[in-house]
Parts: sequence; C-alpha cells; structure tokens
Amino acid sequence: MIVKRFITNELAANCYVVHSGSDAIVVDPGGESQEVLNYLQEQSLNVIALVNTHGHADHIGGNTWFVKKTGAPVWIHELDAPYLADESLNLARFVGQEFEPMTAGRLLRDGDEIELGGEVITVLHTPGHTPGGISLYWPGHVITGDTLFKESAGRTDLPGGNSAQLGNSLLRLGRLPLDTIVYPGHGESTTIRHEIMLNPFL
Repeated sequence: MIVKRFITNELAANCYVVHSGSDAIVVDPGGESQEVLNYLQEQSLNVIALVNTHGHADHIGGNTWFVKKTGAPVWIHELDAPYLADESLNLARFVGQEFEPMTAGRLLRDGDEIELGGEVITVLHTPGHTPGGISLYWPGHVITGDTLFKESAGRTDLPGGNSAQLGNSLLRLGRLPLDTIVYPGHGESTTIRHEIMLNPFL
C-alpha cells in the first residue's frame, strides 16, 4: 500500500491518496487540488471512494470538486453523515470555507473493510473529536484524522466533541503495534511507539 500526503487548504489539513495496484482512495479532500488530481492521473489510479475521517469543513471541503473530477462517491461514518449537509456541525462558516451540501454514497461502521488492489483497510470507529470520527488501519499504518496527532490529540470543545470518547479512542489506537506509522489529520507522521513515550494524552 502506498500513501501520498498532500495539503489542500489554508488550515493545513492533510489529504492522503492511498493506493494499491490501480485502486485508490482519497482520504480527507479538504479543498480543490489539481496537484492531487495530477498525481492520480500520473499513477493511472482508479479512485473508488473519497473517505472522510470526520465531517469538519477542513476535511470535507473538496468533496464536491473531487466527486465531479473522479466520479467517486463519498464515504463517511454514519454518525458524521449529517455534517455533510449542516454548516452548524461542519463549521464551514467558522473557518471561512464555501460549502456545498451533499450526501454520502456509503455509511461506514466500525469493522468495515475497504479493499484496494487485494489489500484490506479496516475502519476503526474512533469518536471524540466528532461522534463519527474514524481511523483507517492496515498492518503497519493508520490514518487517524483529528483523533491522534504527533504528541497531541484532537479537540473536544467543538459540536459533537466528547472527551471521554476521545480518551477511549486514544487508548484503542495506543494498543496498535508499536511500529505502526501514524498519519494524522494535521502535521507530520509519527509512530505509536513515539506517541506512547511522548504524547501526554496517551
């Protein structure tokens, strides 16, 4: 599985293209990005889905543009699906982003699997930052959205946030193999080992 990181908006949210064989998913397209589209075309990738780790505007702002460009559906956890059409939840006005409401093509749940080129990504429900926050795990790698950052963790003071749920989600991620590479929603990559040693939230 190959992971390519991009930044697609002014809030520096990470967007990831994950691919194996000719299949790909685009995780958290936070804004329009010709750079991402060029990469998909250069690698001759078939985008099967746009996967949102959660429903905040800086992670879903490019959904509509990418749907038009790739024809791929949007997948999001069932509890965050309302964020796709509600600016009071997704905070589009708060962050100054234009927002076009949409509906999900697939509602994800804990334990769901996403197959790419014969490899499997498992959906982990990791709420706390939002009710439907998810992480995407496959052996040696996990995309954590705004749940776990390098030496930090997601906010819980926004609509739908819950500190107790976030604590449980962090504990769940902390039980992954120590060498697992963490790809967060903002900032640089890290490892579970590093976070257990240096992250005060773990």
